[in-house]
This record gives sequence, structure tokens and C-alpha cells, in this order.
Amino acid sequence: MPHYEYLCHACNKKFTLVLTVAKHDKGKIKCPKCGGTKVEQQWAAFYATTSKKS
Repeated sequence: MPHYEYLCHACNKKFTLVLTVAKHDKGKIKCPKCGGTKVEQQWAAFYATTSKKS
């Protein structure tokens, strides 16, 4: 599942959530520290892992 990084504008806390794409698309993200809903997604580097050995 993808990791999404957010910034809460109410308490200025950065946090990461692991969400399915469907849950991410629904929005309604709340800050785990203050419960605020004024959060903004922060763009981070993408990485992928596989279980296949090279």
C-alpha cells in the first residue's frame, strides 16, 4: 500500500499514513495529533519494493 505524507495546518505536525488508493481518494484525512482536518498532502520521493530476488 502507498505511504502518504501530510502536514496539518492546525498544529503544524507532519505525519505519514499508509492508505489504499481508494481511501486516499475519499479524502477526509484527520491529523493523528490534534484531529484537525486542515491537512495538506506533501509530495515525497516514490520507491517500490519487490520480493523478487535479482
